[in-house]
Amino acid sequence: MTQIVTGDTAPQFTLPAIDGSTFNMADMKGKRVILTFFRFSTCPLCNMRIRRIVQRWNEFSKDAVMVAVFDAKVGELQKRMKKHDAPFVVVADETYEQFNKNGVKKSFFKFMWGALRSPLTLLQATLRGYVPLTLSISKLSTIPVDILIDEEGKVVEAHYCKDTADHLSLDRMIAFSNGA
Repeated sequence: MTQIVTGDTAPQFTLPAIDGSTFNMADMKGKRVILTFFRFSTCPLCNMRIRRIVQRWNEFSKDAVMVAVFDAKVGELQKRMKKHDAPFVVVADETYEQFNKNGVKKSFFKFMWGALRSPLTLLQATLRGYVPLTLSISKLSTIPVDILIDEEGKVVEAHYCKDTADHLSLDRMIAFSNGA
């Protein structure tokens, strides 16, 4: 359960995507990739994050690839992501293997801190119908990770979020996708 750091080779995995295909990270060589380990499919903060990315997707490079990894069964994830119509890859890590392999941490304290410091986002999420349908402490306590990977398959930046509401800024992700 080693954390990824700048200069590491990108994580290699093959996971089922919500469009019915199988996503293979090895196929991404030559592309800039934004890889995010989210939490579970009904996580309100994750769903708001996906919504905000979709809203600004036109600002991302047409050549960039975003991969959203969720701790979920693919069928459940397909159902939950329908309301987003995400223009990027959404995959299910049904066994939590990739979360474990890539140093994704769990912390009930960080989960609670993220929830407490983002009441407006939680309210917006609730009003949009993004209601957590899990009471599993294990799933609730997962802390997201954002990873930027260059065309050579090397990690440019690995952001292990401070809590459930923390992520790389969308501006940073957009700039990276456009070559900055």
